[in-house]
Amino acid sequence: MKFTIPENYDQYTLREIFQDLKLPKKDLHLLNMSKDITINKQTSRLSDKVNSGDEVFIPTPEEKSNYLPSYRYAQVYYENDDFAIVLKPKGVKTHPNDLKESNTLMNHLIYTIDSDYVEPIHRLDQETVGLLIVAKNPLMKKILDRMLEENDITRIYKAHVKALLPIKPQTIDMPIGKDKFHPNKKRISNTGQRAITHILSSNMIKENVCELEIKLDTGRTHQIRVHLAEIGHPVIGDPLYGDSTLRQLELHSYKIELEHPLTKEWISVSLDDDIS
Repeated sequence: MKFTIPENYDQYTLREIFQDLKLPKKDLHLLNMSKDITINKQTSRLSDKVNSGDEVFIPTPEEKSNYLPSYRYAQVYYENDDFAIVLKPKGVKTHPNDLKESNTLMNHLIYTIDSDYVEPIHRLDQETVGLLIVAKNPLMKKILDRMLEENDITRIYKAHVKALLPIKPQTIDMPIGKDKFHPNKKRISNTGQRAITHILSSNMIKENVCELEIKLDTGRTHQIRVHLAEIGHPVIGDPLYGDSTLRQLELHSYKIELEHPLTKEWISVSLDDDIS
């Protein structure tokens, strides 16, 4: 990883920076033993202090992802040395279920992105189109995984539901678990995992159709679909939780925002409204 020290890390040691980012102790220990760390191209240690504007290089584990290249290009909306924000098309799985599959987003990305390591930070349902974050090295994956868990990455979705009037902003805090009668479905369950969905705003886009802007605090499988169905407004085109006979799910991951953990740059990526 290469990065420039931002002002708010001035006079920190490199160890203090990675402790602030909550990098696991095992990885801190490995970095402490490394002889390949540099500050302004000079060999350095984790215990060395940095100044704002310093150029730092941190070696990352030489791990490789095991995805077969699909020889098809993926759409990349944002990319730096450590992660990317990409588009997952409708009908394409986020990642393969076995190593022989070669037509998922990860297969397209291992062909598109100049990195031997490409791993998703979160996932989207197969029928959901939209933005998704992928890490390009194992250290950044651990940092971004922690940021996602602590809700430091904002994910905004748009969903179309049937409604006579706009739906009021609200927070849906209902645990989601397995549906023992339908192996492909989830359901509200007191023994499930906590799931929090915020309906931020709504707008009637045509008669009886309301567009919702939704923010997730958690990322359970089918979370938005289960929660909206539970309040009586399943996503239009959802055959699993609604009454649709077609797989034309009108739900997409519309916007991703986060602060780059190392440079503190604010990154905001959004899709056009007409994405489908």
